Amino acid sequence: MTMTSATPAVLDRAADVLAVDGLSVRLGGRDVLRDVGFRIGAGEFVGLIGSNGAGKTTLLKVILGLVAPTAGTVSVCGQPRAARKGLVGYVPQKIQLDPDMPVRARDLVGLGLDGHRFGLPLPGRGKRQQVDEMLRAVDAERFADERVGNLSGGEQQRVMIAHALISSPRLLLLDEPLANLDLRSAQEIIALLARVCAQRGVSVLISAHEMNPLLPVMDSVVYLAGGRAASGTTAEVVRSEVLSELYGHHVDVIRVHGRILVVAGTGDGLDIPAESGAAACSPTSGQSPAAGESVASGYPLGELGEQVGHGQSLSHEPPPEPVPGALPGAQGDPS
Repeated sequence: MTMTSATPAVLDRAADVLAVDGLSVRLGGRDVLRDVGFRIGAGEFVGLIGSNGAGKTTLLKVILGLVAPTAGTVSVCGQPRAARKGLVGYVPQKIQLDPDMPVRARDLVGLGLDGHRFGLPLPGRGKRQQVDEMLRAVDAERFADERVGNLSGGEQQRVMIAHALISSPRLLLLDEPLANLDLRSAQEIIALLARVCAQRGVSVLISAHEMNPLLPVMDSVVYLAGGRAASGTTAEVVRSEVLSELYGHHVDVIRVHGRILVVAGTGDGLDIPAESGAAACSPTSGQSPAAGESVASGYPLGELGEQVGHGQSLSHEPPPEPVPGALPGAQGDPS
C-alpha cells in the first residue's frame, strides 16, 4: 500500500501503464492534490474512490494532459505528456446530446477512429467493420442505428465506452460512469467493462463515489481525501487506521454481506449535523466520506442500505442487527 506521504515503491517502469509520482496540483489558490503517487500495471482494473471535491476529476485531467501539475510527474507507458496521444481512452462524466441531433450510435463510435481529423469522415468497409466489432463487444448492436440522444443512460454509456476503446488505447479513464444509473444498469456496465478490457488487455482507472459496485472486479483502489491518496488492494487501503489518517479524524470500516460501509466517528471538534442525509466534514481534510459512507448518529443499518451510493442498496439480504451510528451518506456533485 502507498500513502501520499510515503515514497512509492520502486517498480519496473516498463511494466507500468500509468505511473504517478509526487503529483501536486494547486488551482485557484487551493491545493487540490498533494503528493499523490500510485501505479497501474498492464490489464489492471483500478477504482478511484473519493467524495465531492476530493480531486478525482482533476487527477483524470492531469493524466489526460488537460491540467498541468504544480509538482510531480505522470507518464503513460513511460511516455510524458506530449507523447500520450493514442495511449489513453476517456469516457467523460456527462454527455449532453440533443435528441434531434442526427448522430447515430455507430456514428459516435466511428468518431473514435477519425474524429480528430479535419473534414468529414469518409465511409469505408474497414472502418464499418471496426465499428460493428466494437458495437458487438459492448452489446450495443441492437441500437447501433438509433440517435444517441434518444438512448437511455446505460445505452449511452455502452456507446461512449465503445467510442473510447475503438482506437485500441492502453489505458481507459472513466469519470463517474455509474452516476445516475440504476443498480441493474450499473452492474451491467461494470461487468461489461471488466470483460471487454480484459479481452483487449486495457488497463482501467474508473472514478466513483461508491466502491461497492466495483468490488467484484477491482484489482486495487486509489482512495482520495483532502487532496491526499492511499493506494493498494482494498484489504490494504479500506481499513480504519488508513482512512482515519487520510481523513484526519477517526473512521470506522464495517463489512457486511460482502459490502463495505465507511463510518465517520464523532471525534473531538467534529461537528456532525443531526439531519438525515447531512454530511460530516473533516476539519483537517475538509472532505466528507464518499457516497456509500455514513456519519455516526444511530440509524439502523437496514435503513441505511436503502440509501447507499446513488440509491444502491448496501445489501439485499435481510437487515442485520442495528449498528449504532449510521446515517445516510451525503451525495452531491462529483469532484
